[in-house]
Amino acid sequence: MIAIGIVLSLFIGLVAYFNRTMHVAYIDFYEELEKQNIQKVVIEDENIKFLKKSDDIWYDTDHPHTDDFKERLLLDSIEVTTQSASKTFTLITDIVFYLFFFMAIGLGAYKLTEISRVTFKVIKHTNVTFDDIAGMKKLKEEMLEVVAILKDPNKSKARPIKGIILEGPPGNGKTLFAKALASETDVNFIATKGADFQSAMMSMGANKIKMLFKKATRHKPCIIFIDEFDGIGERRNYTGTGVDKENNRIITAMLNEMDGFKALDGVLVIAATNSYQSLDAALIRPGRFDLKFNIANPDLETRKELISLYTKNKQLSKDINTDKLAECFDKLSCAAIETILNEAAILATMEKQEELTVKNIIEASARTGVKIDVKKIL
Repeated sequence: MIAIGIVLSLFIGLVAYFNRTMHVAYIDFYEELEKQNIQKVVIEDENIKFLKKSDDIWYDTDHPHTDDFKERLLLDSIEVTTQSASKTFTLITDIVFYLFFFMAIGLGAYKLTEISRVTFKVIKHTNVTFDDIAGMKKLKEEMLEVVAILKDPNKSKARPIKGIILEGPPGNGKTLFAKALASETDVNFIATKGADFQSAMMSMGANKIKMLFKKATRHKPCIIFIDEFDGIGERRNYTGTGVDKENNRIITAMLNEMDGFKALDGVLVIAATNSYQSLDAALIRPGRFDLKFNIANPDLETRKELISLYTKNKQLSKDINTDKLAECFDKLSCAAIETILNEAAILATMEKQEELTVKNIIEASARTGVKIDVKKIL
């Protein structure tokens, strides 16, 4: 947009430069007329511009508005042109408008191409497996059964699942889970988020949806993962502002693409949200997003696995009981637990300790602002 502004400024400057004139008094024009030194006159609404025979400079002066003025000029064999100043201004503004219009279209086309090439990257191997995720064994088994159909659509005569909703509080690995799922089933993976479809240009979001699904179809079998799904799938408001209308277009495009799937398309949509209740009813009805899995904060056994996973490179001191440590992490997300243990490891390294201590854990909790039940670890 800055480049467009610079080009327009240069264009207007050039127009002003080539239309510049030198103002003179009417008496000077009259004297040149008497000397027959005028070769061309342009009559405007309030002024006249003229060109002398003796030089190539345009001059302007006041319009006399006499009845025989034009006739006098024509009788002296002077080339006379009548021109409205308002028409000249309109012509300039029209040129500027069309220049800006076509530049905006060009910029939009470039952005669409850039979005398709950069934003929606197809990942062949995510390098994440279920071994990187603690707990959720039952969920892993159920998901593997569903996605296995992507690799062999003829294996089941039932209609393949089109979409899966992953619901739960933030920080519990919904994105990590989707990546692992793609890796375990050896299918392509495209990761997006709700913010990727938001744009200042109307209908751009709906076009992005179409581009996303076309790319996924070209690389099937493929999993499309949309994080922060409530950012684009929120319940439609038909009486809202322009933003609401754009959101409606995005949802409509999403519905059309999902309804257009065929049995052998080999595309599965996995959407993650922290607010399932806010999603549009048409989106989450059976036949589109058929399944919903809740990825809640980790239970006790999962927290123990997380501690083992996040401390595999750092030994725990003898004063730390793993069971008690897992209990003090109650109601925390996976991300919160990882943050505390990582900060504790940093503190231990700063103090040149070989092991993590209870003191490190408590201090890490205070530094990160993540509260734990200290009484359960002491």
